[in-house]
Amino acid sequence: MPEGPTIVLMKEDLRKFVGEKVISAVGNARIDRDELVGKTLKEIRLYGKQTYLIFDEVSVRIHLLMFGSYEIDEQTKPDKSLKLGLTFKKGKMLFYTCSVKLVDDAFLKTVDWEADVMSDDWSPKKAKEKLKSQPKMMVCDALMDQEIFSGVGNIIKNEVMFRIGVHPESPVGNLPTKKLNDLIEEARNYSFDFLKWKRIDQLKKHWQVYHQKKCPKCGEEIIRKDTGKGKRSSFYCEKDQKLY
Repeated sequence: MPEGPTIVLMKEDLRKFVGEKVISAVGNARIDRDELVGKTLKEIRLYGKQTYLIFDEVSVRIHLLMFGSYEIDEQTKPDKSLKLGLTFKKGKMLFYTCSVKLVDDAFLKTVDWEADVMSDDWSPKKAKEKLKSQPKMMVCDALMDQEIFSGVGNIIKNEVMFRIGVHPESPVGNLPTKKLNDLIEEARNYSFDFLKWKRIDQLKKHWQVYHQKKCPKCGEEIIRKDTGKGKRSSFYCEKDQKLY
C-alpha cells in the first residue's frame, strides 16, 4: 500500500491540472462521472493515503488501497483496471485498481486535516492527546492508526520504532514522556526522509530494519513477527528496541 510520501509525489504530478476544467470522465468506478464534466479542479488536498480532488460543489476521494496506481496523460493499462480517467486541456489523470468516491463539502469539513503527518496543518499536540487517551494500545498499532498518524504505513512504522529504540508491542501508556515525544516527532521526520529518498529512488537503500536480516547497530538477527490487532509485520531488534 502506498504510504503518505508516495501520495505527496502523486499530488505533485497532478498539480498541473489545477485550474483546468474536466472535458471528459471515464472509468468503471461506481460514481456519477457526468457530475464531474465541466467542473474546474480547484485544489488537491491530501489526508495521509487519501487524495481529494476538489471541484465546485463536489470532490473526488481517491484511495490507492493495496495495489492501486496512477498514470499521467497516457493510458498503458487495460480499461478493466481503470477506475477513473479525467481528461483536461493539458492532458489526463488516470487511476487504476483503487477506491473512488464522490464527497461533498460537508464531508470535507469532517476530515481531521491536522492528523496528516506531512501536512503543514499537522498537530503533534493533538496526536499526543489521542495517544494518551489509549494507553493500552501497542505502539505498532498506534503508528498505523490513520486517525492519529494519517499517512504512516508499515515501512514508516517499523523504521520509526527502530529509530526511537522501542519494541513494537510496548503499550503506549508505558512509554516515558521522552519516548512518547520521540514517537510523534519521528513519525513526521521519517515521513519526510522517506519522501526525499523516494524522489531519488533510494528508499530501500536506507531501510534499517524493514525486511532486513541483521541489526545495523549490534549485528543481531532482526525479528519478524505479526504484531498488534492488525497483525501487520513488524521487524525489530530485541537488543536495541526496548519493551516497555
